[in-house]
Amino acid sequence: MTYERGQATDYREIDRWESGVGWLAHPEEAGQRASHAVCTAEGCWLLDPLWAPGIEDRLEDLPEPVVGVAVCSAWHARDADRFARIYDVPVFVPEWMGRVPERVDAPLERYRGDLADSIRLERCEPMPGWSEAMLFWEDHETLYVPDSIGTIEAFTVGEERLGLELVRRLSPPRQLRTLEPERVLVGHGEGILDDATRALEYALADQTRRFPRALLENGPASVRSIVDAVRE
Repeated sequence: MTYERGQATDYREIDRWESGVGWLAHPEEAGQRASHAVCTAEGCWLLDPLWAPGIEDRLEDLPEPVVGVAVCSAWHARDADRFARIYDVPVFVPEWMGRVPERVDAPLERYRGDLADSIRLERCEPMPGWSEAMLFWEDHETLYVPDSIGTIEAFTVGEERLGLELVRRLSPPRQLRTLEPERVLVGHGEGILDDATRALEYALADQTRRFPRALLENGPASVRSIVDAVRE
């Protein structure tokens, strides 16, 4: 199975820097679903979080209080409602994103436009059933991409540090070309915390040439991931 559906028994910390941290609630699963806490002076946001024993203790070290839980993909309801109850905050979901509200048992905040004043949102709906919110923190130049880009083996080929999901190689998220992130966080795998702009540029470039190799190497894993996600 690509995704472990049982309750987590531990977690592994990833993507730590002064304004945030990430974790893998099921470190051994192939799909490597990553959760993040990202902060600004106004507060910290939990992104697509999965619960694991001890994670609340780790989040006590955040530099600011938790102000919201943000679901950034129609397929990432995960444990958003559990965290919303723990921190007594709403679950924020873009008003154009479906599937999530019926899977979240907590107060919802439906919003239009950017998530917050300092958090730019790029709407991404490449095909029916696929909707995600890509977030960019302008004050520390952090980019979060839930589904279109990842770092796990099923996303990357050759020298890529960041790779596009197989289907997205046919229609790369061009709205990201203007960004020069200091770091790139992803919903599947560990993020890129050094030389991130170059890694992003390489991921978005020349996908026509790399698609055949990606289809051969990542095609089966991509199909398994989609099938397992639909079973949720």
